[in-house]
Amino acid sequence: MILQSLKMAWEAIAGNKMRSFLTMLGIIIGVIALVVLVSLVSSASDSITDQVSSLGNNMLTVTISDDRGNPLTVAELKSFEENEEIKAIAPLGQMSVMAKHGYSNEVVTVYGTTPVYSDIQGLEVEYGRFLKTPDIENSSYVVILSQDAAIELFGKFNVIGESLFLNGRSFLVVGVLAEDTSMMAAMMSSLNVYVPFTVTARMSNAGSHVTTFYASATDTNSLDAAESALNTMMMGRFKQDENAFNITNLSALMDTMSSITGMLSLLLGGIAAISLLVGGIGIMNIMLVSVTERTREIGIRKAIGANRGSIMSQFLIEALVISFVGCVIGIILSWGILEIVSLIAGDLITFGLSASVVAIAVSFSLAIGVLFGIYPANKAAVKHPIEALRYEG
Repeated sequence: MILQSLKMAWEAIAGNKMRSFLTMLGIIIGVIALVVLVSLVSSASDSITDQVSSLGNNMLTVTISDDRGNPLTVAELKSFEENEEIKAIAPLGQMSVMAKHGYSNEVVTVYGTTPVYSDIQGLEVEYGRFLKTPDIENSSYVVILSQDAAIELFGKFNVIGESLFLNGRSFLVVGVLAEDTSMMAAMMSSLNVYVPFTVTARMSNAGSHVTTFYASATDTNSLDAAESALNTMMMGRFKQDENAFNITNLSALMDTMSSITGMLSLLLGGIAAISLLVGGIGIMNIMLVSVTERTREIGIRKAIGANRGSIMSQFLIEALVISFVGCVIGIILSWGILEIVSLIAGDLITFGLSASVVAIAVSFSLAIGVLFGIYPANKAAVKHPIEALRYEG
């Protein structure tokens, strides 16, 4: 029975190819909107989450907003490291300066820090070395470059032993970092250089005061304990003034980001679903036309014994077939669009179809087919056979 209804539905659709395609077009556009928008948000969210996770799930960032005239020093950070929950702490000073080598001039971001910063941030050195303890103690004018900075200023990667002027001061290049191909690196400035924290303190005339520092927990499972311990130490340091500083936990940041992207996916999915509803209205409209055109056929079928259920299922299955075929075409086109977007994005991010998104699109499309196909099907089923046979069209 069902197979016969499917065959009849397909013959009816194939008999009016252009009309059927135009009817499917609303479903196709709705599916493309739903699948592409949700997949773009989902893929971008996954990529950003992976990039943030690559920074380390055991890292804490502390920013001092008001030291109350009693600034934090590097020596005090050393005492914080004695806590068993804290693995390492690195101060960070940041400033923008003019870098010069030969005829090359570029504005670069200078990060003043200590040797453990590379371990906390997961930085990898391609050539030379990173900072060492004697560099900090002696305020040595040494610098480590990002690969982009090396290319822009020197025109090559391996520039160990070269001299670089930062705001007129001569620095010896002792290291070049490995290339960072992450999406976050592409979104941020890549002309970065790293020097001893004591040197940036001298260059900025700020002394050895610390306003930002990074801390790592002993492992990912002790991150909350490390945050609690660090919060206790900072509260004691700033006389229980919780407004003097802020501690950022990467895990909490990722949870917040997941919540935001989830809401965005839901919002965009809802907007795209409106297109599917419009497509459903198109299905109802064309099915009503089909019922009117096939009134005599309905009368003949009823006259030879077809019951109300078989007539209703015939037209309902036809609406479902139109909706399903439109959904399949929409998914195929969505896959093509996402592949094109991935090619344009290059290595920054890969967009792909999610099985869950496809399942939602198929389910919603079939639901639309049923919802907007019931009324025309029921209208066909309740027709009186004698009146249907008398219909001239």
